[in-house]
Amino acid sequence: MYKRIAGYMKENHMTEAGYTVLAGVSGGSDSMLMLTILRELQKPLDFKLAAVHVHHGIRGQEADRDRAFVEQICEEWGIPCHVFHYDVPALSRKWKLGEEETGRLVRREAFEKAAHSYTDQKVRIALAHNQEDLAETMLHNLCRGTGLRGLCTMRPTAEKIIRPILCLNRGEIADFLEKYQIPHIQDSTNLCDEYTRNRIRHHILPALEQGINPKATAHMAETAFRLSQAEDYLTARGTELAEKFYREGRYCFTEEFFGTPEILQIYALQQAMEKLAGKRKDITSVHYQKLCNLWNMQTGRKINLPYGMEAERRYTEVDLHVTYSEDICEKKTSDQPAGQRILVPGDTIGPLGRIHTEVFLYDGQKIEEKKYTKWLDYDRIIKYPCIRTRKTGDYIVINSKGDRKKINRCMIDEKIPADRRNQVPLIAVEDEILWIIGSRISERYKITPCTRMVLALTYQGGNKNE
Repeated sequence: MYKRIAGYMKENHMTEAGYTVLAGVSGGSDSMLMLTILRELQKPLDFKLAAVHVHHGIRGQEADRDRAFVEQICEEWGIPCHVFHYDVPALSRKWKLGEEETGRLVRREAFEKAAHSYTDQKVRIALAHNQEDLAETMLHNLCRGTGLRGLCTMRPTAEKIIRPILCLNRGEIADFLEKYQIPHIQDSTNLCDEYTRNRIRHHILPALEQGINPKATAHMAETAFRLSQAEDYLTARGTELAEKFYREGRYCFTEEFFGTPEILQIYALQQAMEKLAGKRKDITSVHYQKLCNLWNMQTGRKINLPYGMEAERRYTEVDLHVTYSEDICEKKTSDQPAGQRILVPGDTIGPLGRIHTEVFLYDGQKIEEKKYTKWLDYDRIIKYPCIRTRKTGDYIVINSKGDRKKINRCMIDEKIPADRRNQVPLIAVEDEILWIIGSRISERYKITPCTRMVLALTYQGGNKNE
């Protein structure tokens, strides 16, 4: 086993002489196996080893037990141990995120803090993912909707992250633990089906292995490796293509660009948008597709994109550029409210509450009738919507003829108390109101038989069950 992992680490360039490896250790079977192996490989591979343990403040005495166990083992084995404590339930409420996502964020922060103790050395962060974890991630992302990138996100080496035991399955891990009597503890949350990953782990993967192929997990790991090669190749080709159309801080995509295979267009746009935005999160296939579609629209058409990006159809090109750097629609003045841009698709969290958005193809589905969930015709929304309160000049379209009504008059008709009208959240595009949250939507954006794409908005600042 030691030789196998040493070979795997060398093959994937996980560490070099003089590096420090920070091992994430929960005390469970996977992390204790990884810590055991890394401890034995310190001298042969010439790296230093330290452990990082995160107390999430969730499981009470059991979490305290885990922390004490990891600290004791590290002391006995002579391994430096960094322990961090977070109140994840409280942070989850504060950040308006699920506990699973909050847990990921605090673990990332813990590793960053621990890494600061080794500023004079190169640091690698070791995570104890195995083949089943990889398979679970593939299935999870596949069910939620993903491209190649989402099917090969769990790599042996990814920048500072290394996964030394990704080549092992849980059966091999259990056998090794039993054979060498390696101490470990059980996290009770791994036994329940509350989390999506646990349901995949307990039901879907066993069904695949028992009912279809005992080596299903291993084959998925092999497939992930092949997909990662394809992803790397397409990313490189996409980057080369995008750079041909880069012009002093913007991209000017001409007919030559839109004559290339669509898959290369998508990867080029992916790289271009990430370069302009400086980040990847919240940029999705929906945005790439809208940008591609812009080439077939009339001159002058524009679309707004995440992180202040805008694309415009010009006479001979589609121009992609950044218009502003902050996620607001309008500059705030003394008497006008600022608007926070809504990520589409994605989650937008701000002082007026939380908006969750999805985009999907309309195929005659029954329209959501909930008070805080509305469907709009996405094809009619040209500019990026924002969430804000009312301002002078606001209006809403009240019928199919396009007749307008001032938003103040509309609030009166809707019997919204005068002292609440300045607090009512609105979904707006410039002066036009798409949705008075908790009340009516614009007639202009209602779903019709001609609708192709639906923008579904769910407001989570009010009573979500209404």
